[in-house]
Amino acid sequence: MVVRRNDGGTQALLVHRPRYDDWSFPKGKAYEGESDEDCALREVREETGLECKLGPELPTVFYTSKGQPKRVRYWLMEPFAGEFAPHREVDEIAWLGLAETGERLTYEHDRSLLERVERLL
Repeated sequence: MVVRRNDGGTQALLVHRPRYDDWSFPKGKAYEGESDEDCALREVREETGLECKLGPELPTVFYTSKGQPKRVRYWLMEPFAGEFAPHREVDEIAWLGLAETGERLTYEHDRSLLERVERLL
């Protein structure tokens, strides 16, 4: 979960995936032999164009998608470089305050993660 802090508080980064018309946190699948940490950083970079610093690990999320069980590991991340450019997989990003983030998220499992993270920040 990518966050940035400024005078207005903490903002979380969401991505819009046109294929699913959803708003969620950046995530993806690891390549063979790739660590989960490297995968998280690569997926954020590929989806958002942002280079991030990996922070503490967040709670693992479990859910079912298209009848298949999913397990997603997240880390708190802060961007230090890069710039978003729309592409086929992600056509829009949004930096939102934490309350707005919860309202925009499409999936309940993402809202549950956000609630857990809010207690940590």
